[in-house]
Amino acid sequence: MNEQAAPVTAAAEVSPARRKAPRRRIGSLSRRMIGVAALWIAALLLIGGFALDRILTRSISESFNNQLVFVLNSMIASSEIGPQGEVRFNRPPADQRFVEPYSGLYFQITDVPGNSCRLHDESPFCYPSRSLWDRRLHVVATHSDVKPHLYDSDEFSSRDHAEPLRIAERDAILPGSNIRWRFQVAESRETINQQIHQLRLTLIWSFSALGVGLLVLAALQTFYGLWPLRRVRDEVAAIRSGDRTRISDDFPAEIKPMTEEINQLLAHSEAQAEEARRHAGNLAHALKTPLTVITNAATAHAPDLVDTVCREALVMRRQVDHHLARARAIGRRAAAQSRSTVWDSLEAVQRAVDRLHEGVTVDIAGNHQAQVRVERQDLDEMLGNLVENAAKYGGGRVFVTVEPKGEKVDILVEDDGPGIPQARRGELFTRGARLDTTGKPGTGLGLAIVRDVAEIYGGGIHLEESEDLGGLLARLTLPSG
Repeated sequence: MNEQAAPVTAAAEVSPARRKAPRRRIGSLSRRMIGVAALWIAALLLIGGFALDRILTRSISESFNNQLVFVLNSMIASSEIGPQGEVRFNRPPADQRFVEPYSGLYFQITDVPGNSCRLHDESPFCYPSRSLWDRRLHVVATHSDVKPHLYDSDEFSSRDHAEPLRIAERDAILPGSNIRWRFQVAESRETINQQIHQLRLTLIWSFSALGVGLLVLAALQTFYGLWPLRRVRDEVAAIRSGDRTRISDDFPAEIKPMTEEINQLLAHSEAQAEEARRHAGNLAHALKTPLTVITNAATAHAPDLVDTVCREALVMRRQVDHHLARARAIGRRAAAQSRSTVWDSLEAVQRAVDRLHEGVTVDIAGNHQAQVRVERQDLDEMLGNLVENAAKYGGGRVFVTVEPKGEKVDILVEDDGPGIPQARRGELFTRGARLDTTGKPGTGLGLAIVRDVAEIYGGGIHLEESEDLGGLLARLTLPSG
């Protein structure tokens, strides 16, 4: 009871932590693309709209100021001193708003030192326009304006009515007079403010419409651009349901490499499944005969039943080991393209052989950095079988050489034994075949396993005669890493 309650308690303790673990939301790729486009479009439109507003507003203001300065200079150019010392125009102002009361356009000519231009003052030193009617422009006599001076003023604003002014003023001494006259031209800013307001409304509406149009364009582009991915999803679903076996080839150039990789993955998975079924069938066929022998011996109550069981069990064990080695190699090859250093595996095998076989010398030579595209455990198993066979059946010397050759790496395992005739070397790769008659322990599957595992990784093994030691030379060829 206690042993059963412990897992339940542990699960209860872990479950809340899992429930509280934050989940990273991946979201939709379409929403991501449209969201990024929306942020970028909004930023560009805001920056562009602000810059365009500044430029156009400045242009309108400068045009307004230039018009005031032009009127001011024209008024000074047409002014002269009359017989009584008064200021008069040799031609009347062209703009009729100067004679309309409160028209929004005004001028005033003032004797600056006297500063005597006041309401109801008939002084010959103050000449207001008729449009001023009962108002007068303020004159500041503390400075001299040799050049046109422009500024804003609220002197005509009241509680009931606000009339902001833009004033251009300049001092001039007319021919025939020693008095410094101040010429002032004022115009209401209501017109320019209305123009700027209308401009900003136009910018807002136009940029808003442009932003909506660009967002719709981004949405359509995203939907149309990602449509092939939706087709890939549908075809993958069709493959899972059994309606299709492969993804079609009519995809854009950017999507086609992915579909080709998926098709290759499907083909690889099918090949693996077929290979697994074949191995299962081979193993079942290999075990069928020993099991039949054991069953017949047990049914007949054979006197050598024990020996028969032990012998056939050894046969079954060899077959199981053989097929398990192939299955492990296939699984590792499918999981990843592993890299293993040959020298490290050889040193490990050398230490193991030195402990198991006294009086045997294993020498290693060649490239220390050579790597092969083989899982380390499979490389150890292949090298272990070859070196152990050389140590077991040789005369006491084993020489291993590592030789990289382009895209391949050759591993030569030589011994000083009696060797094997060339006509019988092919028999060593038969499952369970043994050519020695000394009774040394072994399963007879070592070279067969080496051959099968090497072929799974795209390599191979060949048996030759050692020129240096005189015994057998096993050349293991593996793909370079």
